[in-house]
Amino acid sequence: MSLSDLKIPRRSRNHRRRREESRLADHVDRLGEEHPPIPLGSVDYSMKKPGLLAERFGPVLAYMTRVELEVERNVLELNILLPDPPEVDRHFYADVWMPQETRHGQILDKLQHLIGVQPHEPNLADVSFSLKFLGALGRVPGIQDVSRMLYYLTGLATERSAVIAYNKFHAGLVGLGERAIAATVIAPIRRQEPGHFAYYQMAAQQLWDQLSGWQKWLTRELRKRTFEVVGAYNKRQVADFGNVMEALEMSDGGEAELREYARQVGRAEHELMWAHRQGMRVPDYVFKSLKRAAVLAAERKGDIWPAVHPAGS
Repeated sequence: MSLSDLKIPRRSRNHRRRREESRLADHVDRLGEEHPPIPLGSVDYSMKKPGLLAERFGPVLAYMTRVELEVERNVLELNILLPDPPEVDRHFYADVWMPQETRHGQILDKLQHLIGVQPHEPNLADVSFSLKFLGALGRVPGIQDVSRMLYYLTGLATERSAVIAYNKFHAGLVGLGERAIAATVIAPIRRQEPGHFAYYQMAAQQLWDQLSGWQKWLTRELRKRTFEVVGAYNKRQVADFGNVMEALEMSDGGEAELREYARQVGRAEHELMWAHRQGMRVPDYVFKSLKRAAVLAAERKGDIWPAVHPAGS
């Protein structure tokens, strides 16, 4: 008899589930206590060369600001997508995540206005029909758990992308000599993102272990078909994300560099959903989505991606 044939007693499963739920709730409470919204008075906007900062990182700042401000709509979407969410989810996204992210957006928005960056207009209220439809299906037994799983997976990829981008943005600012902005704007924002990632990771693992076979199959299929780069909901925004990758030097190395980036973004969901696929290091849909962003950004400028360098250069 293999280990997979052994049945875990229901009482033991219920005890384990309660323990995991308690651990998750404790994590959310800790996030709220230890990482309140960043005080506006703690930010030092003094800059040495604001024009150079705008030229070098304007696309990054405009994109990040829009995405952070759009959490207001994201919460509306979650209320539709999850008609009956666990209380710990609601507590996390309404009481902890939203106030933190909204403050990030406010701080970044002031910075982009100070340096004269043209802002990207955030969508704060328009919820897509497809999401409303999926929310309506959430009343069908078993479907809301699939929607929750997709929410956690999206959160994992989003937070990993954010940490990578903020790390590179911080390093770039230090390289420009803009240490005040790096230390009081980007560093405090960056410090709050890993706690969000940890929440999604714990919640995803807990729920995945509870899903039935058909729910796991449906989650995989929907994830493959709906994955998109963080914050992009149309072709223009996908190209905008390509500009972010270019400005942060995340796509200069062609497909090899982009595959490594995709591996980092998709590692958590790969380990959760695709580890049984031998030889698969990263979900291919993650790489294809990032590549599309790089290609669209290059095409918008009349270039090709990856850039062709002359022989011997």
